[in-house]
Amino acid sequence: MTSEDDAGASTTAGPASGAAPGGGDLERITGAFAGLFGSAPDGVWAAPGRVNLIGEHTDYNEGFVLPFALEHRARVAVALRPNGPARLRAASLQGADPAGTGQAATTGRITEADLGHLVPAAVEPWARYVAGIIWALQQRGHEVPGMDILLDSDVPPGAGLSSSAAIECAVALAVDELLGTGIPRGELVLVCQRAENDFVGAPTGILDQSAALLGTAGHALFLDCRSRDARQVPLDLAQLGLALLVIDTRVAHAHESGGYRDLVAACRRGAATLGVHALRDVGPARLPEAQRLLDPDTFRRVRHIVTENQRVLDTVATLDADGPQAIGPLLNASHASMRDDFGISCDELDAAVDAAQRAGALGARMTGGGFGGSAIALVAAADAATVAESVRGRFATEGYLAPEIFSVRPGPGAHRVDR
Repeated sequence: MTSEDDAGASTTAGPASGAAPGGGDLERITGAFAGLFGSAPDGVWAAPGRVNLIGEHTDYNEGFVLPFALEHRARVAVALRPNGPARLRAASLQGADPAGTGQAATTGRITEADLGHLVPAAVEPWARYVAGIIWALQQRGHEVPGMDILLDSDVPPGAGLSSSAAIECAVALAVDELLGTGIPRGELVLVCQRAENDFVGAPTGILDQSAALLGTAGHALFLDCRSRDARQVPLDLAQLGLALLVIDTRVAHAHESGGYRDLVAACRRGAATLGVHALRDVGPARLPEAQRLLDPDTFRRVRHIVTENQRVLDTVATLDADGPQAIGPLLNASHASMRDDFGISCDELDAAVDAAQRAGALGARMTGGGFGGSAIALVAAADAATVAESVRGRFATEGYLAPEIFSVRPGPGAHRVDR
């Protein structure tokens, strides 16, 4: 989509353009790259943000998820410098925080890192998502020469749409193709996850990176996070007269925060007490036993994971049998579980979901890691503007920041965009 389309999609309830990145996007990033680094890039790659239709926090519990790739994406222009010093030079065209780290990048300022001694503390927070990919490739035994990388992204940072994984996946695909390492996409998912877990310090699963690297236009990705088996599930909302609204509450969140870590620890504690490798192995029938064995807080965390895994399976079965118009109750139940059992919602997310439901949404839930970010609302396309206005009115009444509301549909996964 063009820059003009991106701006429109981020502020309206209308559908995203659906167009591929246009010449204006390429001219912007390649021209800026040449101005900053003094030469043309070797290529430009893009990877999308994602919406998780359902299946929250189940990924690191080896469960099931159902995300789809967005048409909003991170783009990176990259050039190798094989004969120069082994240094990473990186810059961003976003003056805001491109990865949702809570610390803003300076537009067009080059930050550098020594590739011979990559450590997180030596890299600016936003650039750790870039440097972490190089570090993870080095850990796999790949020699990585010096390189220049320029980022341009229209994935809203901190909105729960995985702006960070979009950056990681764009960089990973670019470096893999430029070096000719030939890492399969399923393995690139693990490279990106290791970068985020061990370099950035965010204990995430593989949901976000899988959506960005494996997603296809017009489909959601049904992913088993244990086996990594994946199936494309048709999700053509427009054909059925439906729309999916993203409601960005503008309450920023970060996966490396302590709250996220506490949830991971609670899930591991629950699994250990129940004698299983991961909560994936606990079915609904064991919940009464879990309630006897676990403290109340840990039990509620476990109950969310167990019931959310079942909701993913039920959603896929419903999509296959009846189509997306029938999944609304499952979305509603998912939000209630995240609010009441997992404790990751917030007042703004609850207000967005409640207002959307009251205005006639088929279903609504928060999406992403929680503690802020975005909600989604499945609506009849004819009702999209009414639902959006209802949410805006509720936020105004409550004194919250005005939300950003836009319509999304499944887009393509990561790819090269300058060919």
